[in-house]
Formats: sequence, structure tokens, C-alpha cells
Amino acid sequence: MRARDWNRILAGLTLAPIPIVAAYAETYLNEVQAGAALFPGVALNPSEIVLSKEEEKAIEKAAKESVIDDKVKVYWGPNKEALFIDRVVGKHEYITYAVAINPDGKVKGIEIMDYRETYGYEVRAKDWRNQFVGKSAQDPIKIDKDIQNISGSTLSSVHVTNGVRRVLKTYEIIKAKA
Repeated sequence: MRARDWNRILAGLTLAPIPIVAAYAETYLNEVQAGAALFPGVALNPSEIVLSKEEEKAIEKAAKESVIDDKVKVYWGPNKEALFIDRVVGKHEYITYAVAINPDGKVKGIEIMDYRETYGYEVRAKDWRNQFVGKSAQDPIKIDKDIQNISGSTLSSVHVTNGVRRVLKTYEIIKAKA
């Protein structure tokens, strides 16, 4: 191929339209803010618990959900209340969220901390998140069973729901380490 032909190819490539992909990324709360929102006035102590292989297997069996990371980030309160910082994949990107668990093992609330997907941010809606309040490791915590799906946010709502179920099972297994 001659130099003149290469010049035409290069000129064509530089003038070709470049597809633009809109990305949506938003940080709503950091860990301290999530703790203050979910456990106002409670002193929470951060810890990182490394799960043993046996604990991972027990969680996966109980939750019917894979453990993403063997390191669990949890903030413990004075009465074994816990704030778990967890993440799940939405459609393509991670969703970071916090799950507040009362000493009785029931969800006090959840907060979406980081959302990076273009669609599906409706999981931040207070009414949808409030469906988890009062749920424990003994509840099914499944989309279309006791948690409503969000049309247009199906993957995000399914994955956050599965993540909360896994977090509750994790709490049951590691609460003795608090």
C-alpha cells in the first residue's frame, strides 16, 4: 500500500464519528455518613473480618448467593448492631450499599452509597429500600416474593436484594466475632 493510500485511511479515521457512551456515576454517601444516617448517635467501630472457607461455604449455602469477597467490612455498635458495607454488580458496574442490622438480627435500613450504572438508580427510592426494614435471615428476601421488582431496574433490584439476603446470612454467622 502506498503512503497516499495510508494518508486517506488515516484522514477517514480521524473524521469518523466517535461513539459517545454516557456514563452515570454518583456517590451519595460515604461510610461515615451512611452510619450516621442509619444509626444516628450510635458509636460504630470499623472492622474487617476475613471469612474462613467454611464460613464462606456456609453463607453461600444459606443465602444461595456467592460470596464476592472473603473480607467483610462491618461497623459494630455497642449492642452488636452492625453496619455492613457491601457491593453487588448492577448490570455492568458495582453498586455499593450499606445494610444496618439491629441487635435482634433484623434490618434497620439500607442506603445506596455509590451507583455507577446508567439506568436502574430507582433502587435508591426510599419506598423500595423500606421493603427490607424488619427482614431477618429467616425471611426469603426474594424479588417478587417479599420484595417488589422495579421495572427498568430489574438487575439492580435483583442484585441488591440478593446482596441484602447474603449480608443477613453473613451477620448470623459472624456476629459472635463482634
